[in-house]
Amino acid sequence: MSFSFFKVSRPKTPPELAKSIKESLMALDTKTVAEVKALEKALEEVEKNFVTMRTMLSGDGESEPNLDQVSQLVEEICKEDVLTLVIHKLPALEWQARKDLVHCWSILLKHTVDSKYCCVEYIEQHIELLDFLVVCYDNKDIALSCGLMLRDCIKFTTLAKYILESASFVLFFKFVELPNFDVASDAFSTFKDLLTKHGDVVSEFLTAHYDEFFDQYEKLLTSSNYVTRRQSLKLLSEFLLESPNSKIMKQYILEVRFLKVIMTLLRDSSKNIQLSAFHIFKVFVANPNKPREIKIILGKNKEKLLELLHNLSPGKGSEDEQFEEEKEFIIKEIERVSMYIQS
Repeated sequence: MSFSFFKVSRPKTPPELAKSIKESLMALDTKTVAEVKALEKALEEVEKNFVTMRTMLSGDGESEPNLDQVSQLVEEICKEDVLTLVIHKLPALEWQARKDLVHCWSILLKHTVDSKYCCVEYIEQHIELLDFLVVCYDNKDIALSCGLMLRDCIKFTTLAKYILESASFVLFFKFVELPNFDVASDAFSTFKDLLTKHGDVVSEFLTAHYDEFFDQYEKLLTSSNYVTRRQSLKLLSEFLLESPNSKIMKQYILEVRFLKVIMTLLRDSSKNIQLSAFHIFKVFVANPNKPREIKIILGKNKEKLLELLHNLSPGKGSEDEQFEEEKEFIIKEIERVSMYIQS
């Protein structure tokens, strides 16, 4: 007598799971209202598949993932073009499926098979997928998921380099000022990673695109949005003062128009912005090779600048003493330059 009332389903193998994910994602193509039920069923199937993928990649909480299975799944996902599908179908996915996907995405990118990052190599061969992820910031429903996925990509030099040099990079100057605060903040996090994670790549990019980049960046520094001004000023001091960008910084501090922008920020109503502006302003003033035009502006604005600087204080803290020493040096340098101009 056999009992087959409770048939236990056999777990999917990595090739079966990859194929099942592909089929369920392709089933999301239904467009007519009559096919709503089919679409709901496909979304359910996608969600179930993503849960299975998540468990296979990161374990079930009780047991660790089987690394051989993980490697096999990574290879199959690339072979079956699943990465292309998951990115293009992002707008159709529901919240939980996107959450599971973002979790899996990070593991997929980091996993190596025979010392090769298979998924990273796949994206390098289908590089337009990165442009799609960037453009998704325009869709507030999926923007945060795409942001997380982009930042995982940016950890890899080749992918970060592509985004920086792509036509879609300029969109970040718009996305960081989107009216939705969460989306704008997330876009700024991605923008920051692009400009700080790979020093040599950033230096190469800024050297090749100096004028276009800083023309756009000036708009962020002079934005009417307080958060944009504060974040972009802080970020500017971070990447400009990085050693790989020393040539860029030397070029930047020779330009009168940028000095004027920083001097305007020194007068901002926000103390935080004033202090951040000071850290860039001091580089202009301390530069031993200041052009005559820079000296003239410092001399002409001597009284206002000295008044501003005397009233500027970081508050209590360990950096207070160093700040006062720097401020004292800058004040003396402005006075010295002013005397030179008058003579």
